[in-house]
Amino acid sequence: MSTGPEPFSTITGLASAFEKRQLSPVEVAEYYLDRIGCYNEELNAYICITADRALAAARAAETAIQGGHYIGPLHGIPLAIKDLVDVSGLPTTGGSMVFRDKVAARDATCARRLWEAGAGLLGKTGLVEFAFGGTGVNHHYGTPWNPWDAGVHRLPGGSSSGSGVAVAADLAPAAIGSDTGGSVRIPASFCGIVGLKPTFGRLSNSGVLPLDSALDSVGPMTRCVRDAALLYRVLAGPDPADGDTWDQPVDAVFDELEGDVGGMRVCLPREYFWEEVDPEVEAAVRACVQVLADQGVDVDEVSVEELDELAELQPWRMTSVETYLRLREYIEEDRGAFDPVVASRILAGREMTACEYLHMQRRREELRRSALRRLDGIDALLAPTTAIPAPALEETDTDENYGRMNLLALRNTLPVNQLGLCAVSLPCGLTRGGLPVGMQLIGKPYGEGRVLRLARAFEDATEWHLQRPEVERFG
Repeated sequence: MSTGPEPFSTITGLASAFEKRQLSPVEVAEYYLDRIGCYNEELNAYICITADRALAAARAAETAIQGGHYIGPLHGIPLAIKDLVDVSGLPTTGGSMVFRDKVAARDATCARRLWEAGAGLLGKTGLVEFAFGGTGVNHHYGTPWNPWDAGVHRLPGGSSSGSGVAVAADLAPAAIGSDTGGSVRIPASFCGIVGLKPTFGRLSNSGVLPLDSALDSVGPMTRCVRDAALLYRVLAGPDPADGDTWDQPVDAVFDELEGDVGGMRVCLPREYFWEEVDPEVEAAVRACVQVLADQGVDVDEVSVEELDELAELQPWRMTSVETYLRLREYIEEDRGAFDPVVASRILAGREMTACEYLHMQRRREELRRSALRRLDGIDALLAPTTAIPAPALEETDTDENYGRMNLLALRNTLPVNQLGLCAVSLPCGLTRGGLPVGMQLIGKPYGEGRVLRLARAFEDATEWHLQRPEVERFG
């Protein structure tokens, strides 16, 4: 491999070295491309590798920086992007054979903002077909291999499976995913990295293949909280091409990141999140309370009864309606081109009546308003991101277990989307078997600054984000 960055470098660290001209963007791009060449065949993080683009962007960045034209902390940073984000001239497969030849004519807004900030592209990462699932399984392109266990093919989490594996295995310093019911946070939890699910409307979805147009949220996946905040600041903001984006100020988020957390209030929900939780996961997450309390955070408990009512309502079935509406011509014409499991989820949307859909939608809005009243005066909820550590693919990908495991993977993340909240997942422990445990801090709408500040304080007081998988075992 080329000389270059320290293994598992952060964006923040690379940016500092670039600005001081201590490190070459070309060396860094070559480092990641070498890593991808060594390990991607087994890890299967990338669907498409764009070596020429990555090197061209790196050369341009190096020339500009050497000429005194450094434009900011993403200048020269190569990234990975989930393959439902349009990049001009490349296919956007959505993890499906149905769209394998669908070449994008222009960049998605989030991609364009990355390029304008000076970032490059290493490639497009794998995902669950049409992002419709929380386990990470893909029967068309293969399921990415969670790098924390070289002996057992464990789930990476989904749907942003390839993005999670790429960052965890140091095949990219950061990646872009999307989160409709947990698709950034589940792989972040299973793969031991940071994943931010912003409030719906904070980041533009223009040019991003939709799953549920009322819930989809593009989100960064990184190795530290500061990197997540950096990418969030670059990506967030109004977009004329997406009428759901809000003109809310975001520039202060990065400054707020370093603020004192003393006196902030964090609550553990008494119910819902702790059902079916693995004992090691529960112990690791509950241990986070003392870490925050030691920094002056007020930690107590709260009942959020809306969570159980939401689960009984099963509003995620509306996503099936949204997806069937968009893909009905494809699936009715050639159902065999779809993964059978994903096809069944999509076709479930065909059966829902308009009356049932509207009732579900209106009841969800009532629960959203009620939950926000209950969260008044609370800066964040603290809960396990996933109820379990990454399970083995062989145990999951069966007719008996697939559906149950998908619901279990999504259980703790999905309410955040349904209630219109934001959340960040970050590593908070390892099981006895060496698998990552993730905890999430859940905030009110547009509360990204507060949850990121709390996450940064936790990260600064611990070393869980510094734990790394032994990727060399895959070589």
